[in-house]
Amino acid sequence: MTQPLKVVLAGCGGMSKAWLNTATQIEGVQVVGLVDVVAAAAEARRDEFGLSEACMFTDLEAALGELRPDIVFDVTIPEAHTQNAVTAFAHGSHVLSEKPMSHSLSEAQRALDASRAAGVQYGVMQNRRFQHQIRRVRELVRSNALGGLTTVNVDFFIGAHFGGFRDHMKHVLLLDMAIHTFDALRYVSGADAEAVYCREWNPVGSWYDHDASAVAVFEMSNGIVATYRGSWCSEGLATTWESDWRLIGTRGSARWDGGDAFQAEVVPADAPAAFRRAVEPVVLPELDTTGLENGHDSCIRDFVDAVRSGRTSETPASDNIKSLAMVFGAIESAEAGCRQIIAGRS
Repeated sequence: MTQPLKVVLAGCGGMSKAWLNTATQIEGVQVVGLVDVVAAAAEARRDEFGLSEACMFTDLEAALGELRPDIVFDVTIPEAHTQNAVTAFAHGSHVLSEKPMSHSLSEAQRALDASRAAGVQYGVMQNRRFQHQIRRVRELVRSNALGGLTTVNVDFFIGAHFGGFRDHMKHVLLLDMAIHTFDALRYVSGADAEAVYCREWNPVGSWYDHDASAVAVFEMSNGIVATYRGSWCSEGLATTWESDWRLIGTRGSARWDGGDAFQAEVVPADAPAAFRRAVEPVVLPELDTTGLENGHDSCIRDFVDAVRSGRTSETPASDNIKSLAMVFGAIESAEAGCRQIIAGRS
């Protein structure tokens, strides 16, 4: 019988519940340790999930030395991600981390380099990639039904009254939310960002201390131009959390609301010349979406399977760092007030 994969979860705050909901249900996975700087938080999760045999720690290094886990799930704050990852890699453990990879691009690269040196898997919780709608939109683009993609416009507008730390964060929209949209841009378009111009501001009446609105123009590979307009202090007419999309190709265009509403039209090959040529509808491709009802669940299961099989997970850090580079490129542009080149990372 195959030995179970031993898992240590670091960070027992609110998000850890979603991770443990899945980890405790995967056959052949054993949660052997819980780590949190607040011992009571780890104990509460142990009791909630009936993990009576799991060991409690306030220090990850101690947990790794004693338990020697196969996998570390890192659900701590972003500032701790790099050091936790590097520590885990030194013990030969694979790591699946909550987004963002790190609080800076250089630190993210340091962790990625350490994973390669250790020869272990390093994944990032980019859960949106496992939602069935985005996979179908991506398949439409890959099918070339719209022709070659030229432009992608994405809007995100939600009046989010979080309270707590987000109200006081600098670059709150770009740092805490835009990584999802930027990663989705890369995922759907199949292109990487090469340069960006971004403008941030805090609208009159904002309940945030710092800039909570932004507009960014990305120059992507393959000649694609992508725009992002977003705000976390926009009341009324909210978009979905996955944003509102318009994708323009050489043959036609598609609109997607980030949920189930989708519309696409293309010019038929035999359409006669005209000021506005005739168009016909395009149906979104059907895909097998079994198991994609919950992004977090699917991402965790994919990573565990990748460790078992030796294949690369669907959300490796080596790819995700390119999405993180878009975030920090946009922030640097906003701070400098000029176009910024996005350095290639891999």
